[in-house]
Amino acid sequence: MKIGLCGTMSVGKTTLVNELQKLKQFRGYKFATERSGYLSNLGIPLNTDSTLKGQTIFLAERVSELLEEKIITDRTVLDVMAFTACSDTMDFKDKEYFEDFARVFVGDYDYIFYISPEGTVMEDNGVRETNLEYRDIIDKSVRKMLNTYGHRCKNIDILKGSTSERIEQILDAIKF
Repeated sequence: MKIGLCGTMSVGKTTLVNELQKLKQFRGYKFATERSGYLSNLGIPLNTDSTLKGQTIFLAERVSELLEEKIITDRTVLDVMAFTACSDTMDFKDKEYFEDFARVFVGDYDYIFYISPEGTVMEDNGVRETNLEYRDIIDKSVRKMLNTYGHRCKNIDILKGSTSERIEQILDAIKF
């Protein structure tokens, strides 16, 4: 089963993946988290400065995760599409072509869980953008991608509450 968590930065996606990794129901799964720091260290521009090449690398990582039979990841193709759409440095046509290409892979997920920023505090991990306005812009872009391309995914759900409540919602949704 391919499970992706999506949402803007600092909503608890990585925390949730790390907690799911501890559960017996997910033995044998691969878990993918926190690659932004690694890619930033390679010199790939992030956030509003993202480039077509950089976003292509992010997309390639998400697509390579989809080659796994059992994966839980803290980012999805939809996230990459959302960040691409919000880039200040990319040409409009490049964004359009990128989105048209990337959308094809949304259907490879068995479940995508969207996590709202509502009620979560922005944390600085030294890599992510900490501007709350930008966080809201990305959230709106993620929701737009979900509304536009979510029908391609087998199952879309919204997670709310604490980490333990979110875990229960995931287990209930996938019938564990």
